[in-house]
Amino acid sequence: MGSITVSGLGKAYKQYPTRWARLGEWLLPWRGPRHRSHWILQDIGFHIAAGEAVALIGVNGAGKSTLLKLITGTTLPTVGSVTTQGRVAALLELGLGFHPDFTGRQNVLMAGQLMGLEAERIAALMPEIEAFAGIGEYIDQPVRVYSSGMQMRLAFSVATCERPDILIVDEALAVGDVFFQQKCFDRIRGFTAAGTTLLFVSHSMGTVMDICDRALYIRQGRLAFDGAPRTAADRYQAELLGHALLDTPADARFDHSAGAATVSNQSALPADHLQRVAGAPVLAGSTGSIVTTTADCVGAAFVDAAGAQLATIISDQQVMLRIDYRVHRALDDPHIGFKIRNRHGVVLFETNSYCMNQFPGPVAAGEVLSASFSFAMTLAPQEYTLTVGFSNGGYDEGSFHEVLNYLHEVSAFTVLPNTAAIRWAGMTNLAPRFDCDRLSCNPESVSS
Repeated sequence: MGSITVSGLGKAYKQYPTRWARLGEWLLPWRGPRHRSHWILQDIGFHIAAGEAVALIGVNGAGKSTLLKLITGTTLPTVGSVTTQGRVAALLELGLGFHPDFTGRQNVLMAGQLMGLEAERIAALMPEIEAFAGIGEYIDQPVRVYSSGMQMRLAFSVATCERPDILIVDEALAVGDVFFQQKCFDRIRGFTAAGTTLLFVSHSMGTVMDICDRALYIRQGRLAFDGAPRTAADRYQAELLGHALLDTPADARFDHSAGAATVSNQSALPADHLQRVAGAPVLAGSTGSIVTTTADCVGAAFVDAAGAQLATIISDQQVMLRIDYRVHRALDDPHIGFKIRNRHGVVLFETNSYCMNQFPGPVAAGEVLSASFSFAMTLAPQEYTLTVGFSNGGYDEGSFHEVLNYLHEVSAFTVLPNTAAIRWAGMTNLAPRFDCDRLSCNPESVSS
């Protein structure tokens, strides 16, 4: 059984102002240091018990890869310590340790010996390694002719040919095709079920919440959160949105504590809707939400034809999601969107008016922008949460110049079974149409 203990860990690199300063520090040490320390990681501490599946998440440059190198011993810490118990199998970089001029088979032999396996054991495992990698005759070709996907296939196959006590995976599976990814995740799930400790780095929050029961969120070289993957993902997404604010107004701030689309005109709304939203309280989201003083969310709920809020919805029922924003500054290109997540935090659907090629048009300060999204609720019966967002200035394939409001889990709703529908399993009802024909299998009729 494997475990990982990290205590007071920090890693710094020396930065010299000129190329001669390094030489001067080496030749004249009594004159003192001529560098400054650039800290990649500071004061990192956590314990991963045997059998835990833990995700390590953070934006690019946060220090994730450096932390993994410290844990695996390929880099020495500046301060602190790392203690691991059990055999470690790590996939940090594609082809790391593979010699490009040797064949895949030769590299498997060398990699297996570095893992502590005897040559006879590697030979016995070779047929299974070849079958899992699925690269065919390329196993006897030099690795330099491999694609990145083929390198990943072989690297994962040899690293997991025997169940390790600790398995560390750093985003390597992202380059594989979907079928191989599924096979890898099946093997990972089998390992964790058998007691392997998993440390998994990924930018895919759906994958994180699917296979991990805990997450470490690294922000600017420090451990910013250690806990539920769903909460860690919310904090991570808030940081991503913060980096995406190209023209964020000065009043923007983070709040870390906390079908067809139309922009409704007055004639399409219930008579008392404007009165309701005019004095409605400002809604708040959960951890990782973003708020600014430019716009307030004053309504976000599924409603019926009369505008009454729906807390429960029958599966396959046609519904309308209404989202209201009170705007305090004139905006030239506002957009509203929403996201639905299940109880595990997995995103089941997400879109916004910009991605739907809908453009509400300019809005003046003091106005309320009331958007409605109409669609069939084809999700499986269970509980879900709603996340809403408000932005200005859409560009590219769904980015925005200003993210003005983003509220995680602003409300919850329940989908109930539809007794009149077909019986099905999964996340969403595809409502398939079934047809069946009878064809003659008489050889004489076929030949004629």
